[in-house]
Amino acid sequence: MHDRESNSPNVDQRIGTMSMAHYINATRTDASRILGRRNRQKGGDGNRFQASVPKGANHPCANFTFPPPPPPHLRRIGPRPCPVCYLPVDQAIASMPSSPSESPVLHNLTYVHDENPIKTEPHGGSDFGGYPSLKQRNDSFDIKESMVVHCGFVKGSKPGHQTGFDFDKSDLAELQQFHEIIVASAIFGNYDLIQQPRNISEEAKRNVPFYMFIDEETEAYMKNRSMLDSSKRVGLWRIIVIHNVPYSDARRNGKVPKLLLHRIFPNIRYSIWIDGKLQLVVDPYQILERFLWRQNANFAISRHYRRFDVFVEAEANKAAGKYDNSSIDAQVDFYRTEGLTPYSEAKLPIISDVPEGCVLIKEHIPITNLFTCLWFNEVDRFTSRDQLSFGIVRDKIMAKVDWHINMFLDCERRNFVIQAYHRDLLEHMPPPVAVIRRPPALPNIITRGRNQGKKIPRHGRDRRSGSRRHHKASAGNRESNIF
Repeated sequence: MHDRESNSPNVDQRIGTMSMAHYINATRTDASRILGRRNRQKGGDGNRFQASVPKGANHPCANFTFPPPPPPHLRRIGPRPCPVCYLPVDQAIASMPSSPSESPVLHNLTYVHDENPIKTEPHGGSDFGGYPSLKQRNDSFDIKESMVVHCGFVKGSKPGHQTGFDFDKSDLAELQQFHEIIVASAIFGNYDLIQQPRNISEEAKRNVPFYMFIDEETEAYMKNRSMLDSSKRVGLWRIIVIHNVPYSDARRNGKVPKLLLHRIFPNIRYSIWIDGKLQLVVDPYQILERFLWRQNANFAISRHYRRFDVFVEAEANKAAGKYDNSSIDAQVDFYRTEGLTPYSEAKLPIISDVPEGCVLIKEHIPITNLFTCLWFNEVDRFTSRDQLSFGIVRDKIMAKVDWHINMFLDCERRNFVIQAYHRDLLEHMPPPVAVIRRPPALPNIITRGRNQGKKIPRHGRDRRSGSRRHHKASAGNRESNIF
């Protein structure tokens, strides 16, 4: 189930798309040289980037390879999408496993309930998360057949009812329904505009519900602009309004549905989470077939396109002002005492410690539910920057059980989701500038000899056809100025 996209790390911090770096980012890096060397040692072609081998030699995507890099003058700098081989929707649906994947070691997972959580140690945390002690945190990484762990929603009889992050009564019933697959997203703090999915099959429209979680601030904005009515639907999205959000930070509130979907939806098999800024442009069945079912995986996430080392990611977060520097330093220093080291080839077959965490593709089985519970607990205890805590949680679980995560190329993620601007950026952008295109000036007609300097008259049909051409050109230019 581990990622098969590459046998080599990218050792160039500037670019994180492995051998695709010279195709996407126009530079042949050390990473591509390492990959080429390793492939040649195995008898392969170091200049071809082979997509992961699907199940069965007869799979339609078995021989898929990325196209050759474009000529140097056509290459563009920066992260770009790359080709992905998807099955047709009907074949993808037929590929869905008939039974759940086996959860290694862990078979029964339940969650801490505490009506009066008390903070007993000088660390972060919240009433919503229940303030697990360091001992409880460490015990939660000791994987056993049956486990009880903190996983948010520690109060109340069930998630969403008097727990903080509460749902309307009508929504509580909706969230208890069984679904094979759901797609979920969230907008908190009125931070993004709802992006409507495209290229969704009729089968998915009938069978795959799309849920959008919003807080009361976002709800008020949408109602004021007549975007939301009693139907609670905006296009494909079924809107779920959250009351009593547990955090003052909208980004941290967004981590609740992102990481704890299995608590909110206790009766689903698969979920695709996309951040609110993203637009889904590929059918959910095709995504699940490509990144889970074809790989025999039960959790998939893209690696960061540029960084793969937690310590480098931490410095980038500080430089960008993503969180206060002292909190980032405290978190990374804590992980260092637990044995986290900078990324190196010694960690192979793990190919990155840093995800691009805006898309999560998950089968809801005990081991993946445990992973996202413990990942959430780190976000609750430390900073909300989940890229910093992903690697430590993954490594601690992998040290105990035979379980892996499919970390696919970020350019593949960019193939099925398109990133939009945040709402506040859109509202502050200047309006588009009208570009007025005038018809080109008629060339001067210069003649030689006796006609020089004299206007040559046009006669008959030639003059009339020229007039028509002039009118058509003028009409075309008038239309091009409409925007």
